[in-house]
Amino acid sequence: MQAKDQSANLPLDTQGLAALANLYHAYFLGLQLMVSTRLGEKVMEQWMFRLFRRQHEAKFLTSFNKLGLDQLPHAVACAQYHTLSNGMGGVPVEYMYENDTKAWVRFRYPRWMYAGPTICGVTDAVSRGFLQGWYGHNGVSLNNPRLGFVCVSEDMTGEFGLCGYFKEFHRDLLPDERLTYARHERPPAFKSAEQPQAPKGQWDEARLLKAQRNYPMEYLRNGLIELASVIGPEEAQRHGELAARLIGLQYARETAQLLQMPEEEDASAEEDLARSAMLLARLFRAMDDRVEVMADDQGSAGVVLLHGGLRIVRGLEEADMALVLSCWGELWSGFLNADRQLKSLEVYLDGEGLRWLVNTNPG
Repeated sequence: MQAKDQSANLPLDTQGLAALANLYHAYFLGLQLMVSTRLGEKVMEQWMFRLFRRQHEAKFLTSFNKLGLDQLPHAVACAQYHTLSNGMGGVPVEYMYENDTKAWVRFRYPRWMYAGPTICGVTDAVSRGFLQGWYGHNGVSLNNPRLGFVCVSEDMTGEFGLCGYFKEFHRDLLPDERLTYARHERPPAFKSAEQPQAPKGQWDEARLLKAQRNYPMEYLRNGLIELASVIGPEEAQRHGELAARLIGLQYARETAQLLQMPEEEDASAEEDLARSAMLLARLFRAMDDRVEVMADDQGSAGVVLLHGGLRIVRGLEEADMALVLSCWGELWSGFLNADRQLKSLEVYLDGEGLRWLVNTNPG
């Protein structure tokens, strides 16, 4: 069955974009907590290393040039890159220039990576993993063997947050020298006038809001893929699905409130089904996907969503696509099961898209 695209030319859904960013962020945090508490520090460090190396290889150089940093000294450019790229994703990071061969970054609280009490539930293995996976690899990617990162403070150690500097040394660095620690050093004074700005005219409201949606989405889907590389696809799917369902349950009402689509206390079963289907449709459309909503033509009382585009798996390999879709689908199952009127959610492949069936839960 071919769905007519009813999502084209819709106005920018700022509430939908914000709700997705919040939901994907929560899922990524929940998955971190699940891995940290159930699988331990060693798995956590390996997972974070692989995730951040994957993100680095996919994003660093292409974004580096798009942000207009390619003509700056490498240490300065790297510090400005981390300030800009994180800031566009909604993560506060400050930049401090010391000289052309030494430039600082400091992540400010509350930390996006460990929002809320999450910071108490993960170990400093997370920090070791992502510093090795990304920060210590910048010089390699830029073909500059003298460029390294020096960390002066971390988060879970109770210091003053993730802080350090990129430095171009006077000699080529050995692999184990690309990331080092200097706990005694402190950053120079913050100067608001020196904070980097994105190229003018390229980052309007719509692009920034979509960047804030995509930021946690990319960490989430790549996180699932790299978790499978560490603990195997079956275990990754098991943990990924459970975390998704729990986050769906936990965040359903908050998301509905963000969308101004709360449950109606005295709604009929038909009205409640329609609301749930339209809520899912709105979130899928906020992904820039195509969605058509209709009555089930197979004779049930349910509501069907014909869903194409599937940004969540765009560009992934087939095996990775199956893993991500399986876990992502559980997010919406949990979402609907948090309602007062319990529902079932079935999903089927429909050509290059999906066919969702929202129905009452028979028990």
